[in-house]
Parts: sequence; structure tokens; C-alpha cells
Amino acid sequence: MAKTRANGAESKDANATDPPLLRNHSKIASYTAHRSGITYPGIRVFYRRHPKADELPQHPAPLPLLVFIHGLGGSIAQFHPLLTSLVNSASCLAVDLPGCGLSQFAPTSWNAYTTDALTDLLETIIDGYREKDQGVVLIAHSMGTAIAARIANKQSAFYLRPPSHVMGLIAVCPVSGPPPPRAVRNIRMLLSLPDFIFNLWRAWDRWGGPESASVKRFVGPGADLEARQLQDKFNNGSRTPVFRRMAWGALPTYSKDGKVVGGMFGEPTWAGLSIPVYLIGGEYDTVTPPTEVEKIRSLLESESSEGSSPDNMSNTSEVGAIVDAAAPVNTTTAPRAHIPESIEAITDDDFKRKQQQTSNVEEHYEDPTTPRDQDSIGGIPAQPQHPAKVVKVTLLPAGHAMLYMPTTVRTLAGLIGDFMNDHITGRFSLGWQLQHLSRDGKWDVKNLAKWKSVQPVSKPIGGVFRAMKTLREVDEEHSPKVFTAKWGHIIKDIIDISHADPVYDPKSFGEGIKYHKFPTVSKIPPTDAEVTSFIKLVDQIRAEQSERATNEQTFVGVHCHYGFNRTGYFVVCYLVERCGYGVQQAIEEFAAKRPNGIRHSHFLDRLYVRYAPAMRK
Repeated sequence: MAKTRANGAESKDANATDPPLLRNHSKIASYTAHRSGITYPGIRVFYRRHPKADELPQHPAPLPLLVFIHGLGGSIAQFHPLLTSLVNSASCLAVDLPGCGLSQFAPTSWNAYTTDALTDLLETIIDGYREKDQGVVLIAHSMGTAIAARIANKQSAFYLRPPSHVMGLIAVCPVSGPPPPRAVRNIRMLLSLPDFIFNLWRAWDRWGGPESASVKRFVGPGADLEARQLQDKFNNGSRTPVFRRMAWGALPTYSKDGKVVGGMFGEPTWAGLSIPVYLIGGEYDTVTPPTEVEKIRSLLESESSEGSSPDNMSNTSEVGAIVDAAAPVNTTTAPRAHIPESIEAITDDDFKRKQQQTSNVEEHYEDPTTPRDQDSIGGIPAQPQHPAKVVKVTLLPAGHAMLYMPTTVRTLAGLIGDFMNDHITGRFSLGWQLQHLSRDGKWDVKNLAKWKSVQPVSKPIGGVFRAMKTLREVDEEHSPKVFTAKWGHIIKDIIDISHADPVYDPKSFGEGIKYHKFPTVSKIPPTDAEVTSFIKLVDQIRAEQSERATNEQTFVGVHCHYGFNRTGYFVVCYLVERCGYGVQQAIEEFAAKRPNGIRHSHFLDRLYVRYAPAMRK
């Protein structure tokens, strides 16, 4: 893979920390934008086609392509937590813009980083991956939301014309419009400073790493150390020359009569969109405040397709925010117009309840047999080529980093999944997909006879776990509904560590059992990083179970396919590191409660090596 930074160490670190999902489905390629003719020699593109795309209905069109667009100083990596959920439901495409993430900083000319040029590049890449007659759903963050709106707007030069039209837009922490003329002048002066001065400014803003003002501005109040460290990593991954070019290219000029020319909002953006739009803002977001969401909603719900006059714009946040590593250009629009519906503001208590109900997007799909207001053909939810316009707004108790914070991303994934299923096409429903494929035996467990011979649920292990085999949606003895009736009073959380999509619909558990997807590869012992993440997840689950404790002891269910090797490895590691077991004692405990225990010798070897006293660091 080509280096993406002038600094080789930075490139090495970025490659080393790239999650397997992104690494295994990405490539570095050269693209020449259709309109500008600018060639970008090293663009990192993530693409994962739905594993059952060919077996799902193709009429009137294939399942839409989900396209992810990051913001200023961002990268595909910021979408990784969201992708782990949404790749189960559709084909997904994401792009590291030039100089961002693992894409090369090339070319270096300033005109290659204008908003028009970047939009042109994205349009070119999307066209290359979109299948025949396939629609597109855009999911964007921060500055990327304005680019997405331009691609979706029929009045824009960059609109993906039929049949490659955009069927929906999800905007997370969106920006509404350009800064007023005076703010633009101040920002240009700031961006004109020599690199070394600009870097000093950014270094001052980042002083203290996870405790810096920069990090705290993005993660919001009360963020844990893990979230702050992640934000600090993203901040340090943004290079000043790239940041300056993109920020400069996003700024408009103003004509004598006050009209916006060029930049991010130099052509129709929000006003005039005629598709389903979901605006998700952060209550504690100081980078793109929640007032931005209200302004965009006013534009979308206005009968006029013309934007607001710059003369009435007021800057809602400090211009200095633009110097941050991942900050969008702070923008403003006209005063809020009358809004006929109130914004759906999710309070902290609501948010906690939402997390308990939807720990993963896969729990959040509707029963495909439930009548919908969309038409259906032969039991297949209709996929309209032109979904009806709807504007939905949600405010979460979160900051600008809600996209990738562990405490918010699962709820965010569930909300997005709901919106796409309800307002774009019911074919996004994992439950419907599973049942459609299972009817013909196309999506089922491997080696069914062997699976049936395996004990469904183990005896209690270490007072914490129940090892399980995977469930089947269509099974009469071990389906989610049967499981809930038999075990739901004591098993309140299930961790699915299988690599593939589940062969059951997690929503079928109901609200009493939380589903957690933690994909790992079969036949290979888990990595140290996976073990660390698993232990953190179980700690979190146990803490939540303790808060809602009943008189009866509750357990954490864990399953891969059969519930022996990978499941045993993770359970043993937790017993050793959290429950005071020795490695041999933990292995024996697992085998006693889940006969025949861990079967692969190389898994057992790895456990002994991991916990050999002489090798502990």
C-alpha cells in the first residue's frame, strides 16, 4: 500500500491501526475527476458489496449503495464503528479524500482541494462503483454533509442524475451555510499565515493531548478516556497543508449584490432537496451547534428553493474553531423560519433507554411481515425509485464526535437504520433479508446436522457467561423467539463473535435481550487487541446488568458458530483477567460447563503463551 503521508512514521501508524474491516475491503487507486480533469494518484477507497446482493431482488432496482462522506480533516476510519453495523444491510462505499486518512497528499495544487473539485472526485468514484440502475444513499458528517447535499440536489451541477439518483441523505452534525463576509475575510487571513505559525496555533490548541481544548471541544462534556484518546488520534492525523487547502477551497466570495459565489455553498445545497433527509445534531456540539440543524430544516421545509440572503446571516461560533484538526468551516444562515413540527430532542434519560433498546443497528429493523405504508409486491417491500420527501430531525446528548464515540455510535446506527428502512426502502431491513433468503435455504448455518447436535446453551461459566451456538431465525428449537421465552429471564445480553452476518434477526429477541455484534475470524485465535476490546465490552455489559439487577442472577451469552473455540478463548481470557482464575483453571472451567471445551490445540497453545508469567509485560 502506498504511503499516504510525507512523514513515513505517520503513514506506518495509520496502516498499523487500520481496522480489519477497512483494510480487507480497501484499495489505493488513481482517479481522474470527470469534470475538472484533475488526477488524484493515490485515493483510498473502501467498498464492501453486500454478501448476498445477487440473491436479493434486483427489480425495480438493486438495493441502494450506501456512500459515506467525511468532513474536513476526517477519514474513513471515523465511520468504522458505524460501518460495522451498516455493512450487514447494504453495499457500502467510503472514500478518504486526498491527503486524508490513507489517501496520498497528491496533487498538491490548491485548486485540487476546492469543494467543487472534491465533489467532482466523489461523483466520479461513486459512478464507478454504482451498479446498473442502483440508487445511492449518502451518509455524511460535518463538512461532508454540505458536499452530500450538493450531490443530492437536482439543481446542483454535481447531482447524480437518473438512474443513479440519490434516494436519501443522512447528515450527522451538518453545516447549514457559509460564514458572513467579515468572517470569511478573517478566516482567509488565518489560513494565509505561514505553515509554521499555523502549526504553532494548532499545537497550542492540542496541548495536553486527550485533555486538550481541541479534544474536549469535539467530544463534549463527560467523555471517557477512550473517546478522548480516539479524538486526539484523529486530530493528530490531520495535516496542516491539506487542512488549509480544503478549508480555503470551502470559503466563498461575495458579489457586490451580496450573493455567494464559489466555495462550499456557491450553488444549491440544502434548499430544494426533494428526497428523504435525516438531520442528526449534537446537543453539546460547539463545532456545528444544534442551531445549524434548525436552520437546515427551515430551508428544507420552505416552499422557496432560494437560499437565505447573506445580509441576514450571523456567525454562530467562533472563527477560531476552523483551526482545529477535524473542524468544519463554521457556518450560519438566516434566522430560523417557522417550523411546523417540533424537533425530536432526545434527552440523556431517553438516550440511555435508546441504548438499552438498540445496542446495534441489527436490533432495530421492523418485522418484514408488518404492514407498511409502502406498497409491496409479492411480500417484497417496494423500493421506490423516487422516495417521497420527508425531513426528520434528532438531537442526541452528544458532541461533534458522536459518529465514532463508543457511547453514542450504536444508538446512532440504530437511528439511521430505522430512517432508511422507514423512509427509503423496507429492503434495508435485515429481518426481511434474512427471511427472504431463508425461504429458499440461501442463508442458513453451515453443516446443519452438526449444528443441531450441539448443545444450545451451556451451564453457567465462572458465574458470568453462558456459551452458546448461533441461533437460526427459522429453527423451531433455537430461534430468537424460542430462546427469549426459555432463557430471556437470565440471559440479558448476547455477544455474537461470528464473522459473518447473523442467520437470525436480533430484533426478534424483543426489548429484554440486548444484541452485541463483535465480529472475529474463525479458525484463528483472537488478537490481543480483540481480547482487550472484548473484556471492555463485557465489563460494560456487566455494569449495565448490575444497574438493572433483579433477584435472579443474570448472565452474558457468547456465541460464534458452535460456541467452542473462539467463544472459549474469549471467555477464558476474561476469567483470567477479571475473575482471578489461573489459565489452566479457566480452561478447565470452560470445558466442564461446555463439554468438550476448546477443541483446537493452537487456541490452547496461544492461551498458555499469552498468560505465561515470564512473558507478561
